[in-house]
Amino acid sequence: MPKMRYALLQLSDRLEFVEMPATHMYQLAALNQRLHKELDKLTSDSVPALPVFIAEFDELELVHPKYAVQHGLQYINALEQDFSSIQEKEYPLVSLLTEIRALQAQLEQWYEEEEELA
Repeated sequence: MPKMRYALLQLSDRLEFVEMPATHMYQLAALNQRLHKELDKLTSDSVPALPVFIAEFDELELVHPKYAVQHGLQYINALEQDFSSIQEKEYPLVSLLTEIRALQAQLEQWYEEEEELA
């Protein structure tokens, strides 16, 4: 079984838990930091709210029914959809989308390879 890690993300008072392959968790953390760094530069009125990357864990057991673990590829797919829908005129949004899509492609390949091994 592949080694997974879990990210804790916070948006306002909402917590999100994202499961990622351990080999790709650092990329999620770096992408989150980069997107936060660039959010203020966007001039569009439709900039999505982005959670803050709080922590990562090797193991996670959720005991409260309010919370669930989100699959890493689902999280990245939703992030890509949010950012691709931005109507930006001033900032070169393509560079941010390229970073999101690069991680998206890596995760797709990783999950395909895991399916083949199973």
